[in-house]
Amino acid sequence: MDFQLSDDQRALRSGMRDLLGAVFDRDRLRAAVERDGALDRSLWRELGAAGFFALRLPEEAGGVGLGLPEAVLLFEEAGRALLPGPLVATHLAAGLVKGAAEGEAVVTAVAADQPVAHLAEADAVLMVGLPGEAWGAGVLPGEGAGAEVLSGEALRAFVAAARPVRSMDPLTPLHRASADAKPAPAASERTRADAERVPAATERAPAHAGRLRFEAALLTAAEQLGSAARTTEAAVQHAGDREQFGSPIGSFQAVKHLCADMLARTEPARAAVYAAAVTGDPAEIAAAKLLADEAAVRNARDCLQIHGGMGFTWEADVHLHLKRAWLRAASWLTGAGAEELLAAGLGTAGRLPRSSAAYGRPVPEAGGGG
Repeated sequence: MDFQLSDDQRALRSGMRDLLGAVFDRDRLRAAVERDGALDRSLWRELGAAGFFALRLPEEAGGVGLGLPEAVLLFEEAGRALLPGPLVATHLAAGLVKGAAEGEAVVTAVAADQPVAHLAEADAVLMVGLPGEAWGAGVLPGEGAGAEVLSGEALRAFVAAARPVRSMDPLTPLHRASADAKPAPAASERTRADAERVPAATERAPAHAGRLRFEAALLTAAEQLGSAARTTEAAVQHAGDREQFGSPIGSFQAVKHLCADMLARTEPARAAVYAAAVTGDPAEIAAAKLLADEAAVRNARDCLQIHGGMGFTWEADVHLHLKRAWLRAASWLTGAGAEELLAAGLGTAGRLPRSSAAYGRPVPEAGGGG
């Protein structure tokens, strides 16, 4: 199998990097931090106009018609840039929630018993997994409760019952949903959500719950991969610029080893994430999430170590990568959950049915770019 990126995929990744460099540079990142993570709706609409959320919708439904491998490339760039907001949930809601594909609506998600990000600003909530639902043995694509959409009065009641909790990431405000407020959408909201789905989505609905959760875990792993790559680059750059005892600190063996270890974590994670995007195998997605989480967290810590005392200051961006990596590691599929899934499914884990073709082109059985 050939997992090299095609020319079109490289151009897609390069275009997204250029776009984020223009619309979300360091000044805008810092402005977002000063706003305590409040979303910039104009930025959200720019992402929608660029096709970030509608990437996997069919062209006849107003989307780009690509697949999960291409979505992974975009989310990797989002992770590099520390792009804030419920990107994964809004991307998954394209075609399910009116305005999500265009960036006019902000959609967050409730998954298991995890805190909910950006709930106060959300126009809709995707109910992907109810509290208490495990990611361990027996959880396979298509099983469990179906994905539902909360909007309107049901959403307002849900938000009113939730309580804000302290977030380690200044760019990601969190709420804890009330244990007594886990409503299914009212009939009017459910009917409205069904009407807004793309053609033929009703036939796919029974498989949505399991598939959405695994795809969300993979897209989160892609963000972690982007963060791991960015902190590696930042560490190498600082090691070459910073001098001590008349020499760049990168010439010291201990610093060299740290940088080499960062790269040695990033590249296997990249291979795992890209391969999981092509195969859609739940076990491979779990392994990719494990590797990407480790790379993002440990690389950010090593990057901070290489920066020395400066890395601990608020003015440096290293701590933002570390805090976001911690938060993502606890999102969608935790390390413990991934380990349980791998242990339970050794040799038996089934493939997600044509996962990357959920809103795009079919998965190649062999060859092709990943």
